[in-house]
Amino acid sequence: MTSFLQAQVAPAISESEVSRIEKTLSADNMQGRQVFTPGIETAAAFIAKEFSEAGLKPIPGSKDFSQHFNMYQPQTTDVVASIDGISMEAGKVVVFSADTLLTITAGSHYKTVFVKKGDDYRAAFFKYFESDENVIIFLDTSFARSFTALANYFRNNHTPQFENCGNRIFILSPVIPTQYDIQVRQILVKKSLTNLAGILPGKSKSTEMVIFSAHYDHLGIGKPNESGDSIYNGANDDASGTTAVITLAKYFGKKNNNERTIVFVAFTAEEVGEFGSAFFSKKMNSDQVVAMFNIEMIGTESKWGKNSAYITGYDKSDMGTILQKNLVNTPFKFYPDPYPQENLFLRSDNAQLAKLGVPAHTISTSKMDSEKFYHQLGDEIGTLDMINMTEIIRSIGISAGSIISGRDTPTRVVPY
Repeated sequence: MTSFLQAQVAPAISESEVSRIEKTLSADNMQGRQVFTPGIETAAAFIAKEFSEAGLKPIPGSKDFSQHFNMYQPQTTDVVASIDGISMEAGKVVVFSADTLLTITAGSHYKTVFVKKGDDYRAAFFKYFESDENVIIFLDTSFARSFTALANYFRNNHTPQFENCGNRIFILSPVIPTQYDIQVRQILVKKSLTNLAGILPGKSKSTEMVIFSAHYDHLGIGKPNESGDSIYNGANDDASGTTAVITLAKYFGKKNNNERTIVFVAFTAEEVGEFGSAFFSKKMNSDQVVAMFNIEMIGTESKWGKNSAYITGYDKSDMGTILQKNLVNTPFKFYPDPYPQENLFLRSDNAQLAKLGVPAHTISTSKMDSEKFYHQLGDEIGTLDMINMTEIIRSIGISAGSIISGRDTPTRVVPY
């Protein structure tokens, strides 16, 4: 049976092609696509091959589809700290820095911030985690449980850092102290990361860009479960989004009628801090980016069922309104993000450009309050609805049409 959208789309986006790409990206031989592993290199090679077959060209200044950059991963981080003369427990201090040695006192030239009880802890964390400033963030002790989870996560994952980035120190404290002394000693290892990016040059508006993106990294290999499975395949998170980007690259490549330049990018290192999108965004002229479609976890039905998805930051621009207008004769519906308490607009790879004013939004179906296999070993292709996922990708392709043609231009987001 022909789908409701297939008859409108030429060339067609087929379920068989979507399934082929998804199956490849979420296969065991990708080893969970964790950064700094052979598995993610296998995934990168596959994505580059697909971009080539789609007829994409490298982004200006690149020889191929690889966008390489270096980071420094801490192998060990030792912190000794005291505030107002009282020694701090190690679990109450988290450091993000690419320096091997740090000595910080109240006389150091560091910005200080206090996140008081009742503030949005998650928003404050991500704001300063991504900062290029030297800053100390004191967090009220009411956030102790969340802070402990944060500290354990980053301590266990040895979160990498950009060279010459700001030093960010998070400390659990009931007040901003008068005096403090923080000593940090780290062993760092330089490591390489790779985004994959390609373009379809625009015809009449080539300096104006529309971005389709997703992250291709995931969690790697963990402890075996009762069935002996140890690979976090990340079929939904985010092989589904990467599959959409590849499929849309081939779709628009065959159409060959884009007036604006289309950029297709698969980001690395989202799972450890959105570092791939951070690097990519710094290389872009945000004034030239008209819209960004970031695609994250579209393999399961949304809370509204089939033929639906939500857009984060729906109220930040009129992009959602434009997309829905282009789907007026279909049963597909884009909804505003139903999980505002999760702050999803600033928690994915769209955030870096959104903060600069770009109408950059994430499209997803993930039920953030009940997604059974989110960050679990069970996130495998067998749990995805491939028919519905194909319809979502088709809907994105149709809804983006007027933006790509230059007929519509979304309003800008107020910069953060």
